[in-house]
Amino acid sequence: MEITQTAKTDDIAKRELQVVRFTRLNRTLHVFMIVSFISLALTGMSLKFSYTGWAVFLSRLFGGFESAGYIHRFAAVVMVSVFIIHLVDLIRMRKKEALTWKELILGENSLLFNKKDLRDFIASIKWFIGKGERPEYGRWTYWEKFDYIAVFWGIFIIGFTGLTLWFPEFFTQFMPGSVLNVTTIIHSDEALLATGFIFTIHFFNTHLRPEKFPMDIVIFTGRIPLEEFKLDRPKEYKELVEKGELEKYLAEPYPEIVIKTIRIFGWTALSIGFSIILWIIYAMLFAYR
Repeated sequence: MEITQTAKTDDIAKRELQVVRFTRLNRTLHVFMIVSFISLALTGMSLKFSYTGWAVFLSRLFGGFESAGYIHRFAAVVMVSVFIIHLVDLIRMRKKEALTWKELILGENSLLFNKKDLRDFIASIKWFIGKGERPEYGRWTYWEKFDYIAVFWGIFIIGFTGLTLWFPEFFTQFMPGSVLNVTTIIHSDEALLATGFIFTIHFFNTHLRPEKFPMDIVIFTGRIPLEEFKLDRPKEYKELVEKGELEKYLAEPYPEIVIKTIRIFGWTALSIGFSIILWIIYAMLFAYR
């Protein structure tokens, strides 16, 4: 049986089929997340560091600081919409796969932390310093889960404080006006933290790791070459082979023109993200007020 399965996967690899990891909806939501986050970062940081030359230049591109504010709020609505659609999709998936809430939240393929993530983290540290083998990652890695949970934190903290600043008259009906001063600080500093994290740690984990450098496009294509999948997610690969389900997730690669278009979009996002980090560093070191 094992020999047969190995022969099958070898044949699949020769045909250059790829493993589908993300649905079309997942990929579409991620694109909207990228565009809305970059829009929020550009407009938000230009407002936060409005006294710098680069912020003034950006604001002119947006049509002025007031227009930047409108763009900022529109991007926020898009991001919250993405978040809500994702939650609805999770509920739909739970019903489709007949999962209990416990299985969805705490199951093996959950995006929340479990004991295996702690073991993988410890094993990764040992692997980094040459004291052990690379851990066998499954459907999700611990750093991907951290990124995922960070979005929930950001939506609730940055989103709520942003709402208080957007509709101050409404919120001050049942909260003291001094709360707006606090929410302004929280919104501004949490947004700065989120921007710094996404454009450094997240970018490194996703694109700049040696095995992924210079760019990992799986979130855009939804597909990963079989050989790369075997190395990247050995635990998930073995489980699919053992269950005889691997072929269900196989698909032909996209045409080269599609891949080139995706890479242009990806490089544009990376370039903007790294530029924002450099502008923030400049503002913090040489012009901070």
